[in-house]
Amino acid sequence: MPSTLPILGQASAVDEDPLDLIDEIERLKKDKDATILAHFYVDGDIQDVADFTGDSLKLARDATKVTTSTIVFSGVHFMAETAKMLSPTKRVLLPDLLAGCSLADSCQPEELAKFQQKLRAEGHDFETVAYINTSAAVKSLVDWIVTSGNAREIIDRVPAGKEILFVPDQHLGRYLSEVSGRKMILWPGACMVHEMFSIQDMLRAKRNNPGSRIIAHPECPVNILEHADFIGGTEAMRKHVASVAESQTFLVATEANMIHPLQKIAPQHNYVPIPGLMVSSGETCACNRCPHMSRNTLQKVRDCLRDGRPEIEWNPCFDKARAVVEKSLLK
Repeated sequence: MPSTLPILGQASAVDEDPLDLIDEIERLKKDKDATILAHFYVDGDIQDVADFTGDSLKLARDATKVTTSTIVFSGVHFMAETAKMLSPTKRVLLPDLLAGCSLADSCQPEELAKFQQKLRAEGHDFETVAYINTSAAVKSLVDWIVTSGNAREIIDRVPAGKEILFVPDQHLGRYLSEVSGRKMILWPGACMVHEMFSIQDMLRAKRNNPGSRIIAHPECPVNILEHADFIGGTEAMRKHVASVAESQTFLVATEANMIHPLQKIAPQHNYVPIPGLMVSSGETCACNRCPHMSRNTLQKVRDCLRDGRPEIEWNPCFDKARAVVEKSLLK
């Protein structure tokens, strides 16, 4: 994959009324016997028209509950792959096949296999734990899969005498090593969105909003996490803000679309997205939007429902990967 950012979800030649698109999507869901799953990081309009919304762990489990013949997964490629693994008899559609993931791209299966072989040759006794933000080919090479929602639980299931090779997110791995006390060998990957948060602007927002609380995703670098009042994945964030009855301001250190489900579950609060920082210039930017998630649009959801494509095809590596995913996420 090229290192440059992909183009954000492109507008059609003729803009269509979002309300008309939503009506058409609702009709097509019935006509095509389809269920829409949407991640918290896609646009709020798509979340609202979806049948299931959630983080990667919840959506993986939701995929196994779908009763329709077709799943439309509004998210990124590895998520749709996981849905196909867990529901092999379903047709799984992804609105844009180019919706990838910087974390998944950072850990290629050939490189991982070579590194695992090197560690074994050096005498390391380890198990490989992979963040769900990886390709199916990588999942087929590992012992465990984690999400931000179940990572601590899975780390505790790795035998105490084993080292842990954690791929691909170095920041999540470092956080898990700290909270679990387990020694880890960390792959040098990172999420392009969470790595670019501006610590200066976050602290400025904190000063400008006295009494505010910072909630941060564990994919953030340590300089963000050390200032956070709450650290957790997206489902954990939802539960946290819902547990606070009194109106409060939350500074949100994760993908900006996460504010939509936070506002829905706890509208009494004020949510302020933390901006990103352009590495090249040092200027603040709207880098808190994932360019891959932004490839999902209402029009593309409508189009894939109408046309029955793009479809996630079964790959031979899915069989082995599925066993690891089921052991890690469903049991």
